[in-house]
Amino acid sequence: MKAIVKQTKRTLLLLVLLFVVISGGAQVKYPHLLTRVKKKPVPARAKAPISAQYKEFLQLLAQASVSFTFPKNFKEIPAVNNEDFSFDYAMEMPGRDFEVWFQVKSQKENWASYERAQNDDGRQLANPDSLYLDMGKAHATAFTGDRNYFVRNMPQNVLDRYNADAGKSYLLNLLDLPATKHYKYALLITLQRNHTGTIMMVCFTNEKDPEFFKNIDRVSNCLKFKL
Repeated sequence: MKAIVKQTKRTLLLLVLLFVVISGGAQVKYPHLLTRVKKKPVPARAKAPISAQYKEFLQLLAQASVSFTFPKNFKEIPAVNNEDFSFDYAMEMPGRDFEVWFQVKSQKENWASYERAQNDDGRQLANPDSLYLDMGKAHATAFTGDRNYFVRNMPQNVLDRYNADAGKSYLLNLLDLPATKHYKYALLITLQRNHTGTIMMVCFTNEKDPEFFKNIDRVSNCLKFKL
């Protein structure tokens, strides 16, 4: 009887050892069986620059309630800021002969002042919600040297994409200027959200070809007003 019990224990011990060996071998020889379910890779996003210019731009965006996502295939460049042109941020597409300048302004304080002035007969202030018109005209004239440019109102479906209430676009033949790096053409876009802020974006190129408008589409989705 003792011999049978002893033999049974030995058999159980061998089965346990065999199970351990088989389990270990499966993990070594067939690791793919244990890692068959994998998470889908997250698409790579464009890496935003870490610069004083970018940080200041983010502050201006926040003040004007504008969201911004740094677009793929673009590179930060110094923004032009002189007595002729003053912009907050700039980017280029390396090797594509294309760059874009941004100017973002909050109109919240201006709107508060405008409302207070409505009750004061001695003060007359321009409606901040119409400032985007003067901004667009002034810059279009500065870039071209005259008023000979093509301008159109932004269609409603485009305004909806930016959460904007109004806007205009100006197709420009540029003056030959060092400040604009001797670019030949530009599309200037102004966008306005009531009581909130204005966005101005200028896209530069040397060729008014389909690639230019494709590049505009690539960059135009990077910012919009917050709801």
